[in-house]
Amino acid sequence: MINSNKNVLAIFGLLFGAFCWGIIWYPYRIMAEAGVSGVASSFYTYCIATLLAGTYFSKYLVDNWRALFKQPQNVVWIGLVAGWTNLSYVLAVIDGEVMRVMLLFYLSPLWTLLLARFWLQEPITKIGFMSIIIALVGAYIMLAGPFSEVESRLPIPRNSAEWLALSAGIGFSLTNVITRKSSQLSLLQKSFAVWVGVIVVATLSAPFLVNDYGQNFVTPSFFSLNNWLIMLVIALSLIAATMLVQFGVTQLTAVRASVLFLFELVVAAIASYYLAHEAMTLNEWMGGLLIIAAALTAALNHKDKD
Repeated sequence: MINSNKNVLAIFGLLFGAFCWGIIWYPYRIMAEAGVSGVASSFYTYCIATLLAGTYFSKYLVDNWRALFKQPQNVVWIGLVAGWTNLSYVLAVIDGEVMRVMLLFYLSPLWTLLLARFWLQEPITKIGFMSIIIALVGAYIMLAGPFSEVESRLPIPRNSAEWLALSAGIGFSLTNVITRKSSQLSLLQKSFAVWVGVIVVATLSAPFLVNDYGQNFVTPSFFSLNNWLIMLVIALSLIAATMLVQFGVTQLTAVRASVLFLFELVVAAIASYYLAHEAMTLNEWMGGLLIIAAALTAALNHKDKD
């Protein structure tokens, strides 16, 4: 009965996390339209998340702070890489077409297999090679548009938002590999490393990253009460999604988790259609389905057992 309850909570956690990441682009766009760049809104929302979580888990952090010094380099790398991953993802979904951004991000299993092979010396199975090929074909169809009336072009991202999405997927894969090497760190410590990492990367990036909505970085006095409420909702969603997803992935196998994560694409597709009036083309549907198939195939590369 206890294991059954844990499985139900794990499934809920993964679905909740997928829902949050499938819809989180919308409040960030609202902030952008109000004159707050993705860099600034990311900085403030992650500051709120870190403050709230730090207050709630203060006793745990005080009692376990020494563990951070057992793998200090890994903590720094998790923070910086995951910080860029989260920031670039937010910037991409603000300025780009939501589903194209999501699908480019979902190429991450391809990068994870390659990084795990050359960094962790993990062999790539036949299933792994198959997923790489499927992902590359899907990316080619989506980016080059061979089935559209428009003349085909090089299969590369077409704007800065898509390049950011691609880099976010690579960063996510690299974060996963570093996390697997950071065995001495708890899930909560890794979460705080990610949250603080976003704050640091946003601060360092502020002078260089400007979006189409104007101001690059605003002071707290700029925000209205409505702005603060939106950022509070984002921050609470980030905390809940992070903790529930990390619980979920520790309770379920990689294959089951990967299938549940795909709910994010369903949420994003519906939300982008109704909230942003964005529709996918035939090439994007075909390429996207192959990328999803590659993600599922890559999950089979793991030998987890129920």
